[in-house]
Amino acid sequence: MSYKSFLLICLALLPLTSFVSRAPGGRKWVICENSSLTVNGTTNINTFSCGIPSCDQTDTLSISKGENNIVLSGGMRLNIQSFDCHNAMMTRDLRKTLKEKQFPTLHISFLSLSKLPQLTARPAFITGMVDIEIAGVSKRFEVNYQITEDAQKVIHLGGSRDINFSDFDLIPPRKLGGMIKTRDKLSVGFQLNMKAMD
Repeated sequence: MSYKSFLLICLALLPLTSFVSRAPGGRKWVICENSSLTVNGTTNINTFSCGIPSCDQTDTLSISKGENNIVLSGGMRLNIQSFDCHNAMMTRDLRKTLKEKQFPTLHISFLSLSKLPQLTARPAFITGMVDIEIAGVSKRFEVNYQITEDAQKVIHLGGSRDINFSDFDLIPPRKLGGMIKTRDKLSVGFQLNMKAMD
């Protein structure tokens, strides 16, 4: 092979090697404290939105290449006491429904991504699997993600998924003798803000 041919092959592979250097190979992302979770739901008379604005216990996502996907290890552990529905009665009812006294934390374990796109300011849309544990019951779900990286090299991973109270053997809150009924379905969203470890 001539030197010229070798040089052309190297130039052709340069974008690929650039991506591989960012691809998972024992890499780690540290979850920042300003990561958050929101829960949106409805009753028979209105809608509500509850949130946990920050992650009390930070964690690290370990990333490795699987056979058909990107394998993740790590998660978010959030205090049920931190839920705020911007309404004292609704906040109290939600915490009670989630059995805060028996199970004071909600845990999301990140298991996989369908792929790891090149991280840029332009949003990329992927899917992944998570385990969500509420009130001592764990369920596995596929989540839709949007991932970006900003100018400060902070990785933003947003995820959303519809779940039901009944998925976790929970009964939706009711008030005023059952006149106000919370629907079973909830929309859960979380925003992970992370920094890559060198």
